[in-house]
Amino acid sequence: MKWFARKVGWGRLIALALLAALISLRIADPVFVERLRLQAFDAFQQTSPRERAPVPVAILDIDDRSLTEVGQWPWPRTVIADMTLKAAQAGAVAVAFDVIFSEPDRLSPENIAADNPALAPAIRDELLRLPSNDDLLAQTFARTRIVVGQTSVRLANSDAVAGTPPAEVPHAILGPNPDRFMLRFDNMIQNLEVLENAASGHGMFTVLPDPDGIFRRLPVVMKAQGAYRLGLSIELLRVATGGDAFAVRSNAAGIDGVVVARQLIRTEQDGTVWNNFSPSDPARYVSAVDLLNGTLPANRLAGHLVLVGTSAIGLEDFRGTPLGVSMAGVEVHAQLLENILGQTLLYRPNFAIGLELAFIAGMSLLVIGLAPILSAGVLLATTAVLIGSTIGGTFYLFKSELQLFDPSFPVLAVFVSAVLMLSINYLREEMEKRQIRGAFGQYVSPDLVATLADNPDQLKLGGERRELSILFTDVRGFTGISESFKDDPTGLTTLMNRFLTIMSDAIMDKRGTIDKFMGDAIMAFWNAPLDEKDHARLSCSAALRMMQDIADLNTLRAHETDGSAIPIDIGIGINTGDAVVGNMGSDKRFDYSALGDPVNLASRLEGQTKSYGVDIIIGASTRAQVGEDFAVIELDLIRVKGKQEPEHIHALIGDGAMNATPDFAALRTANETMIDSYRQQKWQAATRAAQDVRAAGSALSVDLDFYAALYEDRIATFRDTPPPADWDGVFVATSK
Repeated sequence: MKWFARKVGWGRLIALALLAALISLRIADPVFVERLRLQAFDAFQQTSPRERAPVPVAILDIDDRSLTEVGQWPWPRTVIADMTLKAAQAGAVAVAFDVIFSEPDRLSPENIAADNPALAPAIRDELLRLPSNDDLLAQTFARTRIVVGQTSVRLANSDAVAGTPPAEVPHAILGPNPDRFMLRFDNMIQNLEVLENAASGHGMFTVLPDPDGIFRRLPVVMKAQGAYRLGLSIELLRVATGGDAFAVRSNAAGIDGVVVARQLIRTEQDGTVWNNFSPSDPARYVSAVDLLNGTLPANRLAGHLVLVGTSAIGLEDFRGTPLGVSMAGVEVHAQLLENILGQTLLYRPNFAIGLELAFIAGMSLLVIGLAPILSAGVLLATTAVLIGSTIGGTFYLFKSELQLFDPSFPVLAVFVSAVLMLSINYLREEMEKRQIRGAFGQYVSPDLVATLADNPDQLKLGGERRELSILFTDVRGFTGISESFKDDPTGLTTLMNRFLTIMSDAIMDKRGTIDKFMGDAIMAFWNAPLDEKDHARLSCSAALRMMQDIADLNTLRAHETDGSAIPIDIGIGINTGDAVVGNMGSDKRFDYSALGDPVNLASRLEGQTKSYGVDIIIGASTRAQVGEDFAVIELDLIRVKGKQEPEHIHALIGDGAMNATPDFAALRTANETMIDSYRQQKWQAATRAAQDVRAAGSALSVDLDFYAALYEDRIATFRDTPPPADWDGVFVATSK
């Protein structure tokens, strides 16, 4: 185990353990994981809802207007019979009821006679001679293609009317017995027996919500009281196409599909399907009162499959949908029928879980494997690409192939893996920096040692205020360099010794004081403890010397390793100003150090070298003191993090010899034109000048592509979204 840990790394072992836990969690699929997946599917439908197809499906709606004009629900069965007959006469191919008639009509003549004992005997006898309203409705059912609805929801006193289920519709099982996968309902509420017997078909309108209460899936086939049943919409389709037998296709994994009207409807293993919702559309609805009153447009129901249901608020038949809005339950069934006829049902393949687990493992392993050798920025970019590809790919499959694959858990897994590896890299880098600080913390400026030797009374707490030039430097991508030495920790120590030696030599040769080593970073200052009149110029000379020495070291290391060594890249920030310098710490341990706002600003300037794509950034005070002794160009007017006042920052490009060349003069002119045009919001002129900056830098063998592109990106943004009227040209840095 220890050998494996050394080869792989403890960080990767922790990440692999987390990955195993995530995969186990996905296989267990607790409710919160399922809800996350379902919400991702909802987001797809909300982003791109199905367009309503021109298929012959209509809803005969018992709406609020119908209740107002015809009367409260339930209506007399004679009205239902009249409505059914008129629907058939209007050309409806078949009619299905998303309502149930489980009790005798209270307005039937025999019931009126029984409920009114004070009636005259002649009137009672006349009422009893009249046919039952339920019989009249049954006679109408028998003359038309009618599908009555059934439900598994147990109603009050329903046992008295449940009755014996009618004979099963002829069906075939294509494959192994699917009963153990199928949804089962032990109770079933039916219509009155006379209506059940008169109907051409019997469909279940029971719809079960997902754990979050949203109705996404509908059962196509199920077992109720031991008998095979089709869903209401499917039974309507079967009856409308001749009432032939249906078939259930199954395999070892469960139900694969149902064949109705010579059409295969692909299903989940439990016989349910994913409804592909479109927004609720009034064009689907026909008001029942219009049909009853004869005001319905001609041919409105001709050739249509008709579902009878209600959108009346008081009847409360509304269902939550993936689109984030509720719609009438009958419209849910109508949309299922539209999807079947238009072949737009959503489908989640049986292999989806296996493929998703493979994605989780593959992407997470990629992040875990690459994290130690990539910088934080590259790792974040890689993670973003993986996440974006997962979301984009699954959405493409939803949009183009109508297939549902879960993006949520793979995205969660790769994100958690990336965050963990970034945290581990950060902790490793901090540990390595602490080790380096411990190894080099004893080194101080020889000038300071000599001064303290001559004046031992200065070895006490306290300090003085004086003008300093402060320099900060840090290695970029230190984690990647460290990872390349994971099998050779001694080699890392040797490399850091070489690196810090040449950095220290550059500082000390220019009479600077090394404040501290912070891992791979260095803080130094000039003009303390000894006076240095040209401290700003000396700090800039030291910075240029560092860059040259690092370039030489990289060339040497490339030769030593046949080009496999990762180059060392550093950033340097320099600032000049009044600071407090002296012995800082406790009365038992202290260091000679500097504190103050100029010190903080110098540190911030070093951090901004990555943002501007340059090696050395100096502050305005340093720039003012060095004059024309160096090749310097202005970068920006910036408000760094932690400061309110903006600061003019400059890039130190080269020495005085470069400053005197015509090529640098061209660069300085192009850069001034670019910045002046940018601040005056002359975007076109600034863009042209940015190209000139890039070209002038190339002539000097100075790479300013990143810097020019930065301004081009800002200009493009401001062209789309102009700055406010009081814009002062200050850029606010959000990172250190």
